[in-house]
Amino acid sequence: MKPGDFFEANNRIAVAFSGGVDSAYLLYAAVKAGADVKAYCVRSAFQPGFEFEDAGRLAGQIGAEFEVIEVDVLSDEKVTANPADRCYYCKTRIMTAIKAAAGADGYDTVCDGTNASDDVSDRPGTKALKELGIRSPLKECGLSKTEIRRLSKEAGLPTWSKPAYACLATRIRTGEKITADKLRTTEKAEAIMYDMGFRDFRVRMRGDNALVQIVEDQHADALARESEIRGALADLYEKVEIDEVPRLRNIDLKELGL
Repeated sequence: MKPGDFFEANNRIAVAFSGGVDSAYLLYAAVKAGADVKAYCVRSAFQPGFEFEDAGRLAGQIGAEFEVIEVDVLSDEKVTANPADRCYYCKTRIMTAIKAAAGADGYDTVCDGTNASDDVSDRPGTKALKELGIRSPLKECGLSKTEIRRLSKEAGLPTWSKPAYACLATRIRTGEKITADKLRTTEKAEAIMYDMGFRDFRVRMRGDNALVQIVEDQHADALARESEIRGALADLYEKVEIDEVPRLRNIDLKELGL
């Protein structure tokens, strides 16, 4: 099945929209197919401000109606306790809010950007999607991440080469309580790193310290600039270290045939 076939059968849908590679292509494909579609983007403490700005701008470029929904994820103790299945509780809260907003607007079918490459066994949030009846057209159509990047490039979407981005909560170790202060600190730290020229990285909290993980092709540069990075983040953490091993893998676009 192709995306066009899905939207022919489901031509009035709401899209849970983050502005990432998958949801961007999903929204584009729906608009291209002539579906009546609206994008809903959740604003919570788990996402940095730039994500909402990028998502709104992208939805406008695609030509889709766009709405931001405020969700207080930190009011849920099951989320802030940060258990191994935290994503399940967070996803349930977020998707419930999107379903409610979409339903009020007359959209009975809510879709997300899960694709055929996603390992559902390693994603607690998938359980929430199933329980809430969220559809995943890209997965249902058998589209892998590589195929979505290729199709996005052909469509002229700026997200085709965008690195994967995990929410700010993933920077805090499982079992350690999530607080607004920790999330704000992480967002500030990563904004500083971005301004320094780094593009694919994570600043992970280790108590009052930070462990900076950088993608492979910028790892050597980060090590060479370790003193500069430590100085830039000194007001946010007691100690800053660069992970000795580049644990984040580059998106090898040439390897993918892109």
